[in-house]
Amino acid sequence: MLLSEMTLTLAAAPGLHLIDGLVVVIYLIGITIMGVWMGRRLQGLDDFFMPRKFGKAMMMMHAFGTGTASDQAVTVSSATFRTGLSGIWYQWLWLFVTPFYWLIAPIFRRFRAITTADVYELRYDRSVAVLFAIVGIASMCIKIGLMLKGAGALVDAGTGGLINAHVAIIAVTLMFVIYGAAGGLGAAIVTDYIQGILTIAFSFMLLPFILSEVGGMNGVRETISNDAMLSLVAPGKVSLFFVVMMSFQALVGIVAQPFIMGVCAAGKTEWEGRVGIVGGNLIKRLCTAAWSLTAIAAVAWYIQKGNDPSLLDTESLKRTADGIYGEVAYTFLPRLTPGLLGLFLAALLAGVMSSCDSFMISSAALFTENIYKPLRTDVSNHHCIWVGRLAAVVVVAGGVAFAVWVPSVVKALEIWFMIAPMMGLVFWIGLFWRGMTVAGAWATTLTGFAVWWVSTRPWFISWLSEMPVAESLRFVWTEGETTVVYLPWQILFYSSVASLVGIVVSLLTPVVDPMKLTRFYQLSRTPVQTGEDRLQPCTLPEDAPTVDRPMLLTAGGLEIPIPSRTSVIGFVTVWLLVAGIIGAFVWIVS
Repeated sequence: MLLSEMTLTLAAAPGLHLIDGLVVVIYLIGITIMGVWMGRRLQGLDDFFMPRKFGKAMMMMHAFGTGTASDQAVTVSSATFRTGLSGIWYQWLWLFVTPFYWLIAPIFRRFRAITTADVYELRYDRSVAVLFAIVGIASMCIKIGLMLKGAGALVDAGTGGLINAHVAIIAVTLMFVIYGAAGGLGAAIVTDYIQGILTIAFSFMLLPFILSEVGGMNGVRETISNDAMLSLVAPGKVSLFFVVMMSFQALVGIVAQPFIMGVCAAGKTEWEGRVGIVGGNLIKRLCTAAWSLTAIAAVAWYIQKGNDPSLLDTESLKRTADGIYGEVAYTFLPRLTPGLLGLFLAALLAGVMSSCDSFMISSAALFTENIYKPLRTDVSNHHCIWVGRLAAVVVVAGGVAFAVWVPSVVKALEIWFMIAPMMGLVFWIGLFWRGMTVAGAWATTLTGFAVWWVSTRPWFISWLSEMPVAESLRFVWTEGETTVVYLPWQILFYSSVASLVGIVVSLLTPVVDPMKLTRFYQLSRTPVQTGEDRLQPCTLPEDAPTVDRPMLLTAGGLEIPIPSRTSVIGFVTVWLLVAGIIGAFVWIVS
């Protein structure tokens, strides 16, 4: 009924065609059938939560599909439309983290875990695993809500308000819940392959039309007189300090994103994870550039029509910016051929579904594996699969509720950004320092959330703004009538205080069992062999080779190994690719 309503609305809309609606409906039904079909091939609980059987191409599109969605196009295009090309850093801040994925992916695969909470239980204890599961599920609810919020804004703008955003969100949610709950992570990965291709189309299909309209990049530069709009580092909110600290936060938090275990570890060996996550994210960086270029061309388009965005009041500018990507689609695509706008909408929805399905399954795995199963050790795998399916539905319901509550996409993004790093600090400190204890892990997480909360209180902001160096160091930032702690300082504040408290508490509390630590570090350094048997989570096969990694630093309980030749070559190569992407973008805009 929801799908037919969308089709009829599109068919009746001026400038739109019945074919547009049919394209959307055929896509939604087809992708759902494919996902449900994958569910018939389930062989057990491992297949549902962590199949470990996919090759490099599938893993690359899974990483791309999971990490890329239409809400990000809304965020980047909106920020670019309002502040200029520096708005690209709302997603490109991950660009400087991408080389580290080459190093992170094999570690996650080598843990042989089903969920990241399994790793926290191995390194610390079950209480820390449960803490991670709770934080991780909350994070995924918020992320799903963020994506649905962004998709709703794009659907509304992309159809000129003709399709109710809530109807579209409900239809999409039902589809990915049906196939995700039926087929688990395997269904998500297979459908991500097709949805990833559509997301690439969604990212680039508007750019040639809007550039042609304004006279190419030369027309953009001639039309926009404000040089700051064409600068990657602007004197406003997105400064160099902003980029550095947001990149730091992204690196800290990425390991605590529940879906990263699937992105890194659902392949046959660690190579599939390495190539997949790096390749998929480099494709995403290119798509991000397309979003930003589309938005800056839209600024020139507005000015050429006599509607200079800089003359709009704050609220009008925000409203226009949030819908600009969809507005460009609605204006240009129906002129060309029937069905093209439908393809855009299908690609838009594909971006949402390819991410939300993975988030849903990773959250369900956390609940089932790390909260439910320890309490019900006598239940069958079939029973646990149905528990996972029910948990998936509840998680998505929480995401929908968050989407209704949160006022804007950018606000939702900033809330989500702050959650994962609290547990990410616990992962990184525990990986490189043997002395981190269970009490230290709890202290780090709770302190991080407490310091974040304090940094949002009016009394703290007022005190900070009155410091003698507040203006020169830009401790606070004012948007409209709201004054907040400048985000980079907020990140530095909670990260440093939480880490320091965790280390001090660890020095004063009982150490983790040395046998657990030995197993933890042995797993992280033992490569996965082709055809390796599936055992209990975080367990080495009996015939696994003994690995004696040479260490770079061990003083004071540190555990920093010398990186392998493969790690160094790959790390440097990815940095060169990152530099190439930035250089190409600068060349295009300048």
